[in-house]
Amino acid sequence: MTPILELRDVSAAYGRIEVLHGIDLAVGAGEVLALLGPNGAGKTTTVRVIGGLLRPTGGRVLVAGHDVTGASPDGLARAGVCVVPEGRGVFPRLTVEEHLRLASPRRKDVPRVLEVAFGHFPRLAERRRQPAGTLSGGEQQMLALARAVVQDPPLLVVDELSMGLAPLIVEHLYEHVAALAASGVSIVVVEQFAHDVLGVAHHAVVMQHGRIIRADTPVAIADDLADLYLATAPDGGAP
Repeated sequence: MTPILELRDVSAAYGRIEVLHGIDLAVGAGEVLALLGPNGAGKTTTVRVIGGLLRPTGGRVLVAGHDVTGASPDGLARAGVCVVPEGRGVFPRLTVEEHLRLASPRRKDVPRVLEVAFGHFPRLAERRRQPAGTLSGGEQQMLALARAVVQDPPLLVVDELSMGLAPLIVEHLYEHVAALAASGVSIVVVEQFAHDVLGVAHHAVVMQHGRIIRADTPVAIADDLADLYLATAPDGGAP
């Protein structure tokens, strides 16, 4: 089957400094790809390329078999690419429901949007009148995911889902990720701390200095994770 997302020999740079060097990866329908590596590995730059925020200097980006290399962020969003950036990006003074209303393409779609969001994240229904700034970190991440899910995207890219969250909250969020994939959504999850995502991923890759140094099954990656991360550390020590 044609992958929902495919990067073929993708390179990218900031000015004259090349950051990505020949990235190849693919995600099929309903699959979860774990994109792993320490800080500085090139993970967020890869997300920026996928989301159209950074034009690749070489290679091709394909969505559902269509070449979208160099497309704008809004063009990629129309093609079905939805990115949940690092840091959640909620508006502190807006309520949960107001966030979801803003995510609705048309006013008549609001009831459906709320039904979908609260169906996936029942806790948000309990907080629907609450300002986002007063939510816990885990609830804010649920809200960020809910805003993406209601767009019904074929491809969801999540950058650092677990950042700053307690392990039990992270485990709960990854249960939602697994449920989304089971519903047919293709998901790329970018993580520095890998163990939770490997439990729900179908495929995993590890990046080092803008290159993919290992692509394997999540089980195989998990078995070698400590050695892989030690290898990616700049000084040969722990990242």
